[in-house]
Amino acid sequence: MEGQVQKRRILLVVAYDGTNYHGWQLQPESVTIEGVLNETLSSLFQEEIQVIGASRTDAGVHAYGNVAVFDTTARIPAEKIPYALNRKLPEDIRIQRAVQVAEDFHPRRCESRKTYEYRILNTKFPIPQKRLYSHWTYYDLDVERMQQAAECLIGEHDFKSFCSVNTQAESTVRRLYELYVGRDAGSPEEIVIRVTGNGFLYNMVRIIAGTLIEVGRGRLEPEDVARMLEVKDRQSGGPTAPARGLTLVEYHFVELEDKKLEKPSEIG
Repeated sequence: MEGQVQKRRILLVVAYDGTNYHGWQLQPESVTIEGVLNETLSSLFQEEIQVIGASRTDAGVHAYGNVAVFDTTARIPAEKIPYALNRKLPEDIRIQRAVQVAEDFHPRRCESRKTYEYRILNTKFPIPQKRLYSHWTYYDLDVERMQQAAECLIGEHDFKSFCSVNTQAESTVRRLYELYVGRDAGSPEEIVIRVTGNGFLYNMVRIIAGTLIEVGRGRLEPEDVARMLEVKDRQSGGPTAPARGLTLVEYHFVELEDKKLEKPSEIG
């Protein structure tokens, strides 16, 4: 219709330090990533804006590349939005990229792959500079045992034993494409658990990490993890590792393969 303002849907790749936030999802009387984005975007574009996030990360969880979309009538080119938005956002939230996508694109309703990393600081004493981005444990951890246990989780399984009892998911079946455990070549005192899947249940990565830590310290055998899958009962799974060691690294959307939304190569 002539004179009608056309709305556009913009996708943002968002990096943040989750230390000072009560997670991603909007909550009354709590500061969240989603809340800050809504407020800042609304102020910038002088219209009410509410983002739709791809992953509702928990309090204390970090991200190099979470994804959110929003609708706007503003005519500013998408590639200019990060510059304008980053001038207004707090320094622990930064937009890495913005692209225009189809009006019906929804980041939680399409085929995607998501990658997380969980970092474990395995030293005799804590290192203060790493306290916010890794889980410290002084127990000697056997990385080979942890990797052996991890391999049985790769593929499509019912991960009911590896998700919070409070999950609201209709199905607890997920597919893991990769689950790697190894020491960081640039920081060998850190053990990295890197997992890629088509989706994750509530607390799933943190429970996997907590379980693998128990295997690494010898309190569980690698074959115990396979039995946990079969039981399909949260009571049989390992503990939930703390949030601060977890970082959402990147998203890959099949229908946006030409958009290059992966995390910048210079990051981690």
